[in-house]
Amino acid sequence: MHIIRRENQVERERAGLSQDAMLSCETEGRARSAEPDFLRNEFQRDRDKIIHAKSFRRLSHKTQVFIAPEGDHFRTRLTHTLEVAQIARTIARALGLNEDLTEAVALGHDLGHTPFGHTGEEALAAAIGRHRGISADDSRVADLYRHNVQSLRVVEFVENEGRGLNLTSEVRDGIVCHTGPVRAETLEGRIVAVADRIAYVNHDIDDAIRAGILEEKNLPESTHAVLGSDHSARIETLVTDAVVASAAAGDIRLSDSAFAAMGELREFLFDSVYKSEPVLREVAKAQHLIAGLFDYFVSHPEAVPAECLAVAEGDVVRAVTDYIAGMTDRYATRVYQDLFIPQPAFFSSACKSV
Repeated sequence: MHIIRRENQVERERAGLSQDAMLSCETEGRARSAEPDFLRNEFQRDRDKIIHAKSFRRLSHKTQVFIAPEGDHFRTRLTHTLEVAQIARTIARALGLNEDLTEAVALGHDLGHTPFGHTGEEALAAAIGRHRGISADDSRVADLYRHNVQSLRVVEFVENEGRGLNLTSEVRDGIVCHTGPVRAETLEGRIVAVADRIAYVNHDIDDAIRAGILEEKNLPESTHAVLGSDHSARIETLVTDAVVASAAAGDIRLSDSAFAAMGELREFLFDSVYKSEPVLREVAKAQHLIAGLFDYFVSHPEAVPAECLAVAEGDVVRAVTDYIAGMTDRYATRVYQDLFIPQPAFFSSACKSV
């Protein structure tokens, strides 16, 4: 039986990938040098580092859209990440680009997400602003916490007690540029940005239907006409469109019609799902919880894990941000209950002593 070593994989990349692909042997490298692996190329190593990271495992208990849903089939931040990776790899393979790099970026892109999804992100930004002396109506508040920037911070500093994961430059660039105005330098990183949108628009519709907030027939008919009339059809249409449009343009993109239809669906989701009464009711609770935890830990830095304070080099607000951002939904809820909700066990034992 033949062993396929790293050198063999590098040759496979040279022979089998598009001239536009980012080859693992041409990486700009890591912040700290590391000996080459016997079996894996550099991007495969990054993928494995991310999968084995604590922050990756915690994604399984972080909200995608619906906070504390009743049911086993609603997406979490982890299942979202896996769907993004699957879509991104399909596009990369069809375009002859580097699947290993694409997968590593996809798996790491949301490591900096807070508990309670984008609700937690907004609440954390507001709390930071309050403690940095920036008013809530200041436009700078939104930039105080961006999950893509925190994802980069996680892989560079937070993981491994401040040592980070020491990922390649291309993976780090793809992670921080998967959202926002700056596009990734590699085509593989740009694929993840498109795959992220394809995934969340479609699975948020699917989860909203599962929650009883929507029915398929409620979606705009104009989007049905362009993208298809069900979840599977929309995914297939958008992935195929991304491949065909990108091949024609020499860059990663969707056709104008598909991009417009997906944008229309996103606006529809904001109006019909993200701002719906059942969702907003839980959003208010999550925001209150995040604000309460943040204020408490800033006032009680001795309660913040020493590891967070060390990574933040003594900046208490930064340390608290890292700590809360890394919490899962259930851990944040449990900490809040322990800090602010009277515990029945205490009262029962107190009564027995009277």
